[in-house]
Amino acid sequence: MSDHKRVYIILGTRPEAIKLAPVIQAFQNCSNLDTKIILTGQHREMVEQVMKLFSLDGDLNLEIMQHHQSLSKITCRSLQGLEKLFVESHSGLVIVQGDTTTAFTAALAAFYHRIPIGHVEAGLRTNNLFNPFPEEVNRRLISQMTQLHFAPTPLAVENLKESGVLGEIHLTGNTIIDALFKVAATEPVCNVPGLDWENSRVLLATVHRRENWGNALQQIAEGFLQILNKFPDTALLLPLHRNPTVRGPLQALLGNTPRIFLTEPLNYEELVGAITRSYLLLTDSGGLQEEAPSLGKPVLVLRETTERPEAIVAGTAKLVGNKANQIFAAASELLGDSDAYETMANAINPFGDGHAAERILQIVQNYLLI
Repeated sequence: MSDHKRVYIILGTRPEAIKLAPVIQAFQNCSNLDTKIILTGQHREMVEQVMKLFSLDGDLNLEIMQHHQSLSKITCRSLQGLEKLFVESHSGLVIVQGDTTTAFTAALAAFYHRIPIGHVEAGLRTNNLFNPFPEEVNRRLISQMTQLHFAPTPLAVENLKESGVLGEIHLTGNTIIDALFKVAATEPVCNVPGLDWENSRVLLATVHRRENWGNALQQIAEGFLQILNKFPDTALLLPLHRNPTVRGPLQALLGNTPRIFLTEPLNYEELVGAITRSYLLLTDSGGLQEEAPSLGKPVLVLRETTERPEAIVAGTAKLVGNKANQIFAAASELLGDSDAYETMANAINPFGDGHAAERILQIVQNYLLI
């Protein structure tokens, strides 16, 4: 098979693995493409779980991560590993996803070797360079190097046009919906010892972003405690991120608290099962803002900004910040007012129809003249 038909799909974190899994499956089922999957190793066990769930195998793992590694070291080690790969094997296209350090360095490495770039989930913006950090700058820089922009929403298309990008812009929908529908169809479960799904309104929470480290994390935890204190029929399920900067304080603030269940990170099947059975979500995750509305679950976003304002406009999510009183007030409205809850739960998800990967494949085939 000629080199010009080779496609490298680069990923390093669990969100990338989930969102790229439908793309990888579609590309690997195309006989006209020689698709190679490269892992940087930015996340390890969590990526392995996703790869196993979707029956995927990586062709190479750069294993870049070291204990307490800085962004600079992640960037340098990724660039060095990918440079060796790209020098030894030419490619017709490199595909990256989102706004991680892996995505940015893979795009930069491809640019240095004059390899065209396809960017999945292109065009997200908060217009605040430091929030989220470093994601906002990562995705903006990727956009300036990209030949094929796969935008998930019409707003993302407009953001790209306003940014003056030079590549082709295509509206595809978000691949996370493709992945979600595939997994949800299997009716996954999430079993947590002691958690009574049947008789409790379970609040599913996730916290990990850098802008929520430190005092903000204490405020978020205090907000959770206030909610549970006011509503005795609620329980909180909080899978802990592996980063000790997040995990340690949350364990200290919320550990051994009745009706709070701190667990290890859920694999993606368990996460989908938890979303399905939960009452509402409190999260600083980007992906959950897209996934939960597809399953009819309101989302309270624990951030000051979001690169997914479509969810706010559509009414599927509400931006509540990271102050205890704001979190408490927003959750209390949904827990105490059934009309407010139903309005959010029944709002239409703006992020896609489950066919984004198919569209991306067709665009790439046309670009490579297959």
